[in-house]
Amino acid sequence: MAGAQDSLEIKFRLIDGSDIGPKSFPAATSVATLKESILSQWPKDKENAPKTVKDVKIISAGKILENNRTVAECRSPLYDVPGGVTTMHVLVSQPPQEKEKKVPIFNCR
Repeated sequence: MAGAQDSLEIKFRLIDGSDIGPKSFPAATSVATLKESILSQWPKDKENAPKTVKDVKIISAGKILENNRTVAECRSPLYDVPGGVTTMHVLVSQPPQEKEKKVPIFNCR
């Protein structure tokens, strides 16, 4: 049974309710690697696709996961059922919109 504890079945829920996965990840997998997997599997027909790993935020058990953490460190004993699939939510950060540059208007009379 040790093999089952060394990996975690994860599916990623996108903002529109669709899923990527589930897929099995070793417990030593970093959150940054999870994000790379999300980027490579992102549905081609979806708008607002992330461009880089920095655009992706993964939320598990109400917490935003840090890139340097591992799947094992992010496990929640309350939500992770042995042999079950863990759902993590994915948010895509949108690049900041460039604000219109306001040029001061001077009244010269």
